[in-house]
Amino acid sequence: MKIAIVGTGYVGLVTGACFAEIGVDVTCVDTNVSKIEGLKNGVIPIYEPGLEDIVCRNAKSGRLKFTTSLESCLNDVDVVFSAVGTPPDEDGSADLRYVLDVARTVGKNANKYVLVVTKSTVPVGTAQKVRNAIQEELDKRKVAISFDVASNPEFLKEGNAIADFMSPDRVVVGIDSEEAQMLMTKLYRPFQLNNFRVIFMDIPSAEMTKYAANSMLATRISFMNEIANLCERVGADVNMVRSGIGTDSRIGRKFLYPGIGYGGSCFPKDVKALIKTAEQHNYSMEVLKAVELVNERQKQLLFEKLSNIYENNLSGKKIAVWGLSFKPETDDMREAPALVLIEQLIKAGCLVSVYDPIAMDEARHKFGESVCYASDMYEAVSGASALMLLTEWKTFRMPSWEAVHSSMLQPVLLDGRNIYDRKEMENLGFIYRCIGY
Repeated sequence: MKIAIVGTGYVGLVTGACFAEIGVDVTCVDTNVSKIEGLKNGVIPIYEPGLEDIVCRNAKSGRLKFTTSLESCLNDVDVVFSAVGTPPDEDGSADLRYVLDVARTVGKNANKYVLVVTKSTVPVGTAQKVRNAIQEELDKRKVAISFDVASNPEFLKEGNAIADFMSPDRVVVGIDSEEAQMLMTKLYRPFQLNNFRVIFMDIPSAEMTKYAANSMLATRISFMNEIANLCERVGADVNMVRSGIGTDSRIGRKFLYPGIGYGGSCFPKDVKALIKTAEQHNYSMEVLKAVELVNERQKQLLFEKLSNIYENNLSGKKIAVWGLSFKPETDDMREAPALVLIEQLIKAGCLVSVYDPIAMDEARHKFGESVCYASDMYEAVSGASALMLLTEWKTFRMPSWEAVHSSMLQPVLLDGRNIYDRKEMENLGFIYRCIGY
C-alpha cells in the first residue's frame, strides 16, 4: 500500500516513519526544502526518542521517501494524510490555510480516486471544507474524479510517540463511505495484532473527539492545580489528596499531578480552539474558559513564591532554571511555563542561567542573548540566589545536593513539579517551596 504524508512536523514524521516500519510505502512531503534535504541525509528536525533510528532504517530500506512536491507522488498513492500545522489565529481559532492548501493541491492534480485523511487537529466541519476545496478545483478542471475525505486524529504523547503509534490504545477514524472504511481498515490492520480496535464513527464526531480528549486532560490538570493552591492555604498536603482521590476507580491517577501549568503544541491550542468553536455556535464553554485562566495563572506561581521569599527585591540576583521544555523527553517549548517565568525574571532584573538536557538550541531561538546558557546543571546554579525546577527530566531527580548547596549564593529551591521531598530538602539546608503543600 502506498500513502503520502503532507507535513514533516511532529505528527507527520512520526506517522510516516511508523507506517513505513510496518511495511507501508510512505512518501513524506513538505514545502520546506532545507528540512526535506536534511531528512534525506538523516537529519531529524525534531527530538523524539527512537525517531531517528526508525526514520533512518526505513529510508535506507526505501519504504520512507521525502519530497517537496505532493504533485509528483499524488497519483501513485492510495491515501493522502494531511498533517500540516493548524496554528491558532489571533482570536484563538485554528488557522486552516495549510490544510486547505493541501486540499487544493489534491484537487488540482488528482487523476484517480484518492482518500484524503486529515491527521491534523482541526475544528468540527473542517472535513467539509476540505471536500469543498477539492471539488472546486476538480470543477475548474472540468473533470469527474471520485475521492473521499476522512478524519483520523492523532493521540500521540511527545516523548512516547513511537510506542503510542505502534501500540495505540485506540485509533479514531471518521468516515462516510465504504471505500474509505475499507482503505483505513487495511492500513491499520497490522496494528490490530495488539488487540486494540479501530473506532469508526462519523466525521464530525471524530473531529470533536480529539478536542474533547485534550480538553478533558487539560481540565484535570487545572482542577488539580486549583486544589493544590487551596491546599497551601488550608494546610493540607496535595500529594496525599491526590493519592486519596486517584485510587477512586471513577477518577484514576493520570493527569492529577499539580505543577506550574500545561504547555506544548496541543492542550493550549486545542482548548482555545474549542472555546472559539463554541462561540461560533453561540455557546460559551465556561468550564474550559476557567481551565485556561487557571493554567495561565499557574505559570506565574513560582515567580510569586520567589518574590515573596526575597520581599520583591530580585534585581541583580542570579536565578538558575533547570528544565525548559514543556515536558521531559522533548525539545518542544511551545507554550512552556518556562517562557512565562523567564520573561518575568528578566523583567524583574534577574540574571537568568538556564539548563535543559535537550532544549538548549530551541531556547536560544526563544531567548537569544537575554539569558545565560549553562553547559550543565551544576554550572547553572553556581552563584545563584535561587534554583527553579521547571521540567522533571530524569537527570534532575537525584543531583549531588551537596554540590548544589555549596555552589549557590543562597540555598533557595523552588520545585515546580513536586519531584523532591520537602523534609529531605529542608534537612539539607534548603529553603524549599513546591506546589500545594
